[in-house]
Amino acid sequence: MATQPQLSYSPGLDGVIAGESSICHVDPEAGLRYRGYDVEELAEKVGFEPVAWLILTGELPAKESLAKFRSDLAAAAPLPKEVLDMLRCFPKSARPMDVLRSGVSMLAAFDPDIGRCDHDSNLRKSVRLLARVTSVTTAAWRVRSGLDPITAPDLTLGGRMLMELTGKRPEPWREKMMNAVYVLYAEHEFNASTFAARVTASTLADMYSAVTAAIGTLEGALHGGANEMAMTMLRDIGSADAAEGWVKQRLAKKEKIMGFGHRVYKHGDSRVPMMRKLLDEASVHTGQTQWPAICRKLEAVLEKEKGLFANLDLYAAPVLDVLGIPVALNTPLFACSRISGWCAHVIEQQDHNRIIRPRCLYTGSPPRGVAPGGV
Repeated sequence: MATQPQLSYSPGLDGVIAGESSICHVDPEAGLRYRGYDVEELAEKVGFEPVAWLILTGELPAKESLAKFRSDLAAAAPLPKEVLDMLRCFPKSARPMDVLRSGVSMLAAFDPDIGRCDHDSNLRKSVRLLARVTSVTTAAWRVRSGLDPITAPDLTLGGRMLMELTGKRPEPWREKMMNAVYVLYAEHEFNASTFAARVTASTLADMYSAVTAAIGTLEGALHGGANEMAMTMLRDIGSADAAEGWVKQRLAKKEKIMGFGHRVYKHGDSRVPMMRKLLDEASVHTGQTQWPAICRKLEAVLEKEKGLFANLDLYAAPVLDVLGIPVALNTPLFACSRISGWCAHVIEQQDHNRIIRPRCLYTGSPPRGVAPGGV
């Protein structure tokens, strides 16, 4: 009888190379780069739309290309009436990520390129999705709050998020900061949601199916949901003076501290310095100095006690809070930025496709037969 060949196994696929990509390089020591550009430099010097174009196409856009890209995003921003009607059917208790997942899935039916997987069709769908994921997020929240949805296509995507939620045009510093947050969250190699999108795309399922799979994956507490839990933690701590005692109590109970640790960055998330800087700037504008003080104290305690370093979520959570984003929208906002990376990976996967079909290490019963006479 043939035996199963010996297969190596890495729990959680830790360290396993599952594919090739030219989109993003996550280097635990040198940091994060999009298409070769340092993400911190992009967040400081380039708006989100040019970075989204870079991620989708491989190059930063010329002025003419950027102008057309922004025009296309503005044209795609309004949602079909049927989608708006569907958003009104959800109970107010519905989780925003569940609503977003359903909204994106429904949008597929209204895309003229649905079912096509060629490069140009996928790029056009990417532009529509980039515009409309923000539209679904803000429209669903306003409907839930008893307000009519609005659109602000003349603003950047970060500015749109703020104005469409509040109905007020954001101050320039808020819009700039939101776009920097979008840049930092835009792409991160083969993370769980991106890998889910690529697996789905590898079957030649449409981009909307792949993005819907990614949104469902992002919802988990160990992925996108971590930033919501990080803000809940910071509010629970309340002050920097209480941070050390709070941490030690949780560690004694072997509880996980949100906003710390990362599968790839063993010595610190390269995006944290920029997000920490954004929080410092936001605290100057708003006077909410408690958040950077708590975060820094947590960093010192966790490094000393457990050798753990902060990840992006620790600082992103209070930045979004200071910007006026409801905690329940932290993960949908993550999706509004990461949609650029998801779509780029779907394009790359389907441009050079081979279905993703790994093996597993069987741990069940040895071969056996049914007893004479059956059951």
